[in-house]
Amino acid sequence: VTDGKKQLTGCSQSGDWFLSIAKHSPVELRFKMALLSAMKGKLISVIGDEDTCVGFLLGGVGEINKNRHPNFMVVDKNTAVSEIEDCFKRFIKRDDIDIILINQNYAELIRHVIDAHTAPTPAVLEIPSKDHPYDASKDSILRRAKGMFNPEDMIANRG
Repeated sequence: VTDGKKQLTGCSQSGDWFLSIAKHSPVELRFKMALLSAMKGKLISVIGDEDTCVGFLLGGVGEINKNRHPNFMVVDKNTAVSEIEDCFKRFIKRDDIDIILINQNYAELIRHVIDAHTAPTPAVLEIPSKDHPYDASKDSILRRAKGMFNPEDMIANRG
């Protein structure tokens, strides 16, 4: 995967995962960890509107575990915030899920729960919906990453 400036390395032939804190941002590291989990057979879950869920389900993301619980939740105008929160908490507890995709507008409704989740997995990635564009200033991962770096250090390292 290339971000235009850096090449993100994957697995070597021996299966070792190369993560370099000095070379990659926290967002890139979390993304790499999520990719590694996906390679190990872990699931991606989705909390989103109907269009988002259908798109990911058509892409092959949908699964039902041995307890007959799906790895997705379709949210509509009648869905209570408590239902979204409960679903998110269930996904965090499942050991077969390593990535949670959630429409950013629904993430805003349960921001306190998302911000309380600090474990590296499952990785929580906020995505746009058809009706609500992505706003980087609201993304919990980007806000955490900004707090880890001094802006002056970033400018000094560009040279």
